[in-house]
Amino acid sequence: MATLAPARSVFTPSIPQNSQELGIPEPLLLDLVIRRLLIEGQTTLARLSEALRLSIPVVDSVFKHMRGQHLIEVKGMTGNDYNFVLSMAGKQLASERFQVSQYAGACPVSLEDYYAATKAQAAKVHVDRRSLRQAFSDLVVTDRMLDQLGPAIISQNSIFVYGPTGNGKTSLAERMLRVYQDAILIPYAVAVDSQIISVYDPVVHQPLDNDNEDMDPRWLLCKRPCIVTGGELIPSMLELRLDDASGIYAAPLQMKANNGILIIDDFGRQLMSPRDLLNRWIVPLDRRVDYLTLRYGVKFQIPFELMVVFSTNLEPSDLADEAFLRRIHNKIYIEAIDASAFDQIFSRVIQGRGLQAEPDSAEYLRKLCLREGRTELRACYPGDICNILHSIGRYEGRAPIMTKAELERAAALYFAKS
Repeated sequence: MATLAPARSVFTPSIPQNSQELGIPEPLLLDLVIRRLLIEGQTTLARLSEALRLSIPVVDSVFKHMRGQHLIEVKGMTGNDYNFVLSMAGKQLASERFQVSQYAGACPVSLEDYYAATKAQAAKVHVDRRSLRQAFSDLVVTDRMLDQLGPAIISQNSIFVYGPTGNGKTSLAERMLRVYQDAILIPYAVAVDSQIISVYDPVVHQPLDNDNEDMDPRWLLCKRPCIVTGGELIPSMLELRLDDASGIYAAPLQMKANNGILIIDDFGRQLMSPRDLLNRWIVPLDRRVDYLTLRYGVKFQIPFELMVVFSTNLEPSDLADEAFLRRIHNKIYIEAIDASAFDQIFSRVIQGRGLQAEPDSAEYLRKLCLREGRTELRACYPGDICNILHSIGRYEGRAPIMTKAELERAAALYFAKS
């Protein structure tokens, strides 16, 4: 696990010591324990406690209830702990409950607790030009651009980043996460109407070391999430998705991104139309709440406590009407770069790639980039051209070199004929 010290969440739930403090229905707790027993076979209170992220007193109370109902059989002792298995009646009940849901992981938290935690952990950012310069230190960013990004990030409202392709819109959006210096707690799962919604996703959530032994283990200390989705975005990714085989709901993207950033890259080129996406989110962006629906019609409210960044090279007016654009308070135009910025990027790229270049290589590449009717310099050109030089070198079994002839060769491969 990564370490972000001395990161702490402002939300610190204590360890529940009984089923009432868990905040979930007792039948759901029993189902969870009995399914875990079916998977493990013979187990102990300590192993159940660890697997389900529950305190020993809670597990012990369920154990006593199941023993009284003849759902388990004690096989012996390990120290002061019981070794036990499901009885025949317990196995029959477990098989029935397994048909409904196969979830047997960390005990879920209640919807109410999740809502309160997400609101309590809403980002509060304090940045200035100096701190932003440090956050974007690996990019060439003008003071003018920083002065637009700063107020937008502090507001924590949604941001519309637009302009010509290849000038770093996505790179800027992804680095916005660096302004956060704290950590948050994310539940493994949330219970709604006795259904289980899986929230923690190891693909997008980065756990941190947590030395607080008095914290409810159903919550995981993580960095604030940053999720990037592009052309693959479809309507179902913004709704609860029930896996028919397991009976477990997967949280939608915006729920996984809560307390962090969700980047809609290449906005306008998704499989779902911009109008459908904007209509879906016009209320969440305005009121910071979203509404999800279980398969059988139960509708419930979740917080929409995240910063959504729309990144596009299309005209905003072609993508959204005035009513929606009004709800996106921050609109930042990323313009084409000038010669000075191009040369700075070029210098960083060749240093990072270990390339030797002639003194006038940057100027020569600029001229190549503006040849054949091209009128703008773009931030991506130096890196893309250097990648081609590396590929040429590998093809010819030698180290990459940067000469005027090699730059001409790479540019001929890179730019389409007009």
